[in-house]
Amino acid sequence: MTTMTKPKEKSKKVPLRGMMENVMEQFNSAADHIDLHPNIRKILSITNNEIIVHFPVKMDSGDVEIFTGYRVQHNNALGPYKGGLRYHPTVDIDAARALAMWMTWKTSLAGLPYGGGKGGIQLDPSKYSQSELERITRRFTFALADNIGPEHDIPAPDVNTNSQTMAWIADTYMSTRPPAERTANQHVVTGKPDGSGGLEGRDRATGYGVFLNIKFWAARTNVELKGKKFIVQGFGNVGYWASHFLEKEGAKLVAVQDAFGSIENQKGITVEDLFEYTKSNKGSIVDFPDAENADKDAFFATDCDICIPAALGNQITKENAPTIKATLIAEGANGPTNVEGEQLLLKRGVTIIPDILCNSGGVVGSYFEWLQNRNGELWQLDEVIAKLDKKMKESFDKVYEYSEREGMDLRTSAFCIAIKRIEKAYIQRGIFP
Repeated sequence: MTTMTKPKEKSKKVPLRGMMENVMEQFNSAADHIDLHPNIRKILSITNNEIIVHFPVKMDSGDVEIFTGYRVQHNNALGPYKGGLRYHPTVDIDAARALAMWMTWKTSLAGLPYGGGKGGIQLDPSKYSQSELERITRRFTFALADNIGPEHDIPAPDVNTNSQTMAWIADTYMSTRPPAERTANQHVVTGKPDGSGGLEGRDRATGYGVFLNIKFWAARTNVELKGKKFIVQGFGNVGYWASHFLEKEGAKLVAVQDAFGSIENQKGITVEDLFEYTKSNKGSIVDFPDAENADKDAFFATDCDICIPAALGNQITKENAPTIKATLIAEGANGPTNVEGEQLLLKRGVTIIPDILCNSGGVVGSYFEWLQNRNGELWQLDEVIAKLDKKMKESFDKVYEYSEREGMDLRTSAFCIAIKRIEKAYIQRGIFP
């Protein structure tokens, strides 16, 4: 499919341009601190490739709809591009650019042999049938063609995509390869179902990683998690698993927000009960019998100790940051806190575990799955969890100790470490020609 320019109307999405401004301000702040080489700063300030595809898909009604898909490849100095594909109305080239850059820092910080990429399709998946979503996904994969590949660019699940989405992508991609190469390309995506080359435990890796970072922070600061109240924005895969493990530590979930509304119960919301309720309520938390429906606009002002934004970007801003009562924010989503909101929170002494550290359990799990497929191995859940524990602890300790040593916040520390690793690769290899 021919690569095309962005339709003019997409430029009106101010919040998404804000995400790009956020990631660039974060990058420049860290680059200034480490005195990043100006030539390398130029390279890392732009994306390597930006793919926009428009493709037709026949709906169940027989009508044809035209969809727009995106894949932005930011940097691959450390290895293949890696990052999710999301299906959401807010997806456009600006959002994909920002998210791809965050992925570059995330994979570098985690010490993985990957670069950063991101993309998706601009649509609301709730408006389409399962068969329509399958045809959309397969047609998108075909349109991307050789712009993805197991040693080039490896997508994964993100907002509104899941293991089934990845299975469709893998099958479509492998079907376009020569017969002798098909099974060797199974690791073109990660986050696949267990029976189709997926990693056992990959479903919980991101949320479990969020929980681990909170646990590591608590140990470092002598905070007892038992009895602590926490709130979660987004009760999808990340929000659910983070809540699941925190509850096991004795922490108490007191409020949840999703795309449909907010609920609150200061006495506690049982995580598994809420999860089962959403299955029978079209995925929504609204009207959960053991909690009260709450004001959606006042969610972040809820009385709590820990706040986990695990939905979309730009949720915590200068408007709502002053109302936040939590002393710890653990970013389960990508870019949930904008720069202005973060500055206000840091001035008040609120700790923020940044996205590129806090939610990196997903990409670490993806790396394990990629290795498993590549080497023809099969790892058990306890082995995966042990490896994840070790990898996440290494990353947290690096960031926390750098922060203590340099007297700076955790986000800037994480960016400094990530950028230094990429700078070292460029210095050692040089710039072609």
